[in-house]
Amino acid sequence: MNAIARYLPILDWGRRYDRLTLTSDMVAAIVVTIMLIPQSLAYAMLAGLPPEVGLYASILPLIAYAVFGTSRTLAVGPVAVVSLMTASAIGEAAAQGHADALTAAVVLALLSGAMLIVMGLLRLGFLANFLSHPVISGFITAAGLLIAAGQVRHLLGIAAEGGTLPEIAVGLAANIDTINPYTVAIGLGALGFLYLARTKLKGWLSALGLSRKAADLATKTAPIAAVAVTTLLAFGFDLGARGVALVGEIPLGLPVPGVPAISLDLVTALAAPAFLISIVGFVESVSVAQTLAAKRRQRIEPDQELIGLGAANIAAGVSSGYPVTGGFARSVVNYDAGAQTPAAGIFTAVGIGLATLFLTPLLAMLPQATLAATIIVAVLSLVDFRAIRHVFAYSKADFAAMLATIGVTLGLGVEPGILAGVAVSLLLHLYRTSKPHMAIVGQVPGTEHFRNIERHSVITHPEILNVRVDESLYFANSRFLEDRITALAAERPALRHVVLLCPAVNDIDASALESLEEINQRLHDAGITFHLSEVKGPVMDRLKRTDFLDKLTGKVFLSQYEAVAALHSGGPSPLQAARNHVEVAP
Repeated sequence: MNAIARYLPILDWGRRYDRLTLTSDMVAAIVVTIMLIPQSLAYAMLAGLPPEVGLYASILPLIAYAVFGTSRTLAVGPVAVVSLMTASAIGEAAAQGHADALTAAVVLALLSGAMLIVMGLLRLGFLANFLSHPVISGFITAAGLLIAAGQVRHLLGIAAEGGTLPEIAVGLAANIDTINPYTVAIGLGALGFLYLARTKLKGWLSALGLSRKAADLATKTAPIAAVAVTTLLAFGFDLGARGVALVGEIPLGLPVPGVPAISLDLVTALAAPAFLISIVGFVESVSVAQTLAAKRRQRIEPDQELIGLGAANIAAGVSSGYPVTGGFARSVVNYDAGAQTPAAGIFTAVGIGLATLFLTPLLAMLPQATLAATIIVAVLSLVDFRAIRHVFAYSKADFAAMLATIGVTLGLGVEPGILAGVAVSLLLHLYRTSKPHMAIVGQVPGTEHFRNIERHSVITHPEILNVRVDESLYFANSRFLEDRITALAAERPALRHVVLLCPAVNDIDASALESLEEINQRLHDAGITFHLSEVKGPVMDRLKRTDFLDKLTGKVFLSQYEAVAALHSGGPSPLQAARNHVEVAP
C-alpha cells in the first residue's frame, strides 16, 4: 500500500479527509475559480489560441494534479511564462506547415507531460538545477517585459506582430496611425482599474472598515469586475461596430477528450520547446510548492511533483488544452483562501467546468483589450529589477548570466534566451572551477587552526609549504593545480615538504589523480616530499583502490596540525607514531 501511495498521494491525504477540510477547500475553490476564469481566457490569448482553450486547460489538469501531486496548495493551470513559450513554439510549428496552432499546442502539452513523467520515474529532478536562480530570475523578468510589450497592441487596437522586443517595437511604430480611441479608452481604463485594485484597493477597503478577508476577496475579484463592466460597455455602446476587437463567440460545453493525429515532423519540431517548457514549468512550480509547504511545515517530493505535473499536462493535451504548470499568483490565493488539500483543485475544476457549460455566451462581447490589461497587470509582478541590482552587487559572473538571458530573450526570443542563460552559467561554472581558489596557509599562533597567510598573521616554516585547495579536483582544474604547485615550489629554495590540504575536496576524478601523480613525481625529482592532509573518507576510499598511496613520497595526515608538528620536528608526532599508518579524515 505504501508503494502505491508513493505514486498516488491522494491515497494519503484522502484517508484523513473530513467535513472541516471539505469546507476550507470549497471556499478556496470558489475564490480561485473567480480569479482563474479571466486569467485562463487571457493566457490562452497570450499563447495565440482561442480563449476557450484556456478554460479547457484549467479543468482536467487540476484533477490530474490532485491525484498525483504532493503539494497541498499548488494550483496548476495556464501561466504567463509558459503561455509565452507556447506561443513561440506553436507559431514556429505552424509557420513550417507542420500543423495548425491548436493541434501543435495539444501535442506540445502531451510531449511535455510525457517528458515530465519519464523524468519523475527516473528521478531526474536534479536536471532543473542547471537553471540557476539568476538565469530563471532574468528569464522571467525578460518574459514579463516581452509579454507586456506584446499586449500593447491590444490596448491600442492596432495590428502589430512580433516575437521579440525589436520586432514588437517596429510593428507598433509602423501601425501607430491606426489606433482605435474606443479600444484605448477600454484598455487603459481596465489597466488603471486593475493596477489600483492590485496595489491600493485592499488598503482603501480596510480603511473603510471592511475586514481583512473581505477586502482581500474584493481585491482578488477585481478582474471579474473589469470583465463584467467592459463587457456591458461593449454591449451597450455596440463597441464591436466601432472597431473594438471582441473575444467573440466561445463554444458552449466541455471539451471532448481525444488525441489529434500526430506526425513525426511535428514531434521533432516541438521536442526541444517541450523539454524547455517542462524544465521551466517544473522549476517555477516546485519553487512555489516548496515555499508554501514550508509555511505549514509540510514537504513535497520533487520527483513525484514531476509525475504530478506530467499527468496534468497529459490531461491538458487530451482535453484540447495546452501546457500548464503551478502558478505563483493563484497558488498564493489558494493558500491564503484556506485550501487544505489538492481537493480544492478538484472543486476549482468543477467551477471552471460549470462556467464553460453555462457562462461562455456572456463573454462574447468581452473586449480583448480587457484581457490584455489583465495580462499586463499580472506580469508586472514578474519583472524584478531589484533582483538584477542585487545579483550585480553580489556576483558579476551570475550577473553576466542573468544579463545574457535577459538580452537574448528580449532580442531573439524565449527559447534562445533560456538556452543562452544555461550556456553562460555552465561556461562560467567551468571557468571558475578550472581556476580554483588556492591559499598558502600558516598556523594561527596559540591554536591548531591554519589560515590564509594573506589574510591573517600566522606562523610559517620555510621548509614546509602548506597549500589549501578550495575545490574538488577534476579534469578542468587538474593542470592548473600542477602548474600552481610547481611554480610555488620553484620560488622556495629551502623547501623540503609540500602539504596539500583537502578539506574542500569532495571528489578527485581520473584526470586529477594523474595530476597528483605527476606533482608527486616532479617534487620527488626536486628533492621535495609530497603530503596530503584532511582527506575526506569517500575520497580516501577511492585513492586506496589505486597505487597512488604506495607511490606517494610522503604521508596522508588526519589534520594539518599533525602534519606540521611531525614535519617541522623532523619526525612523526606522538599521535602519528602511535598510529603508524595512513590516517583518514572522517
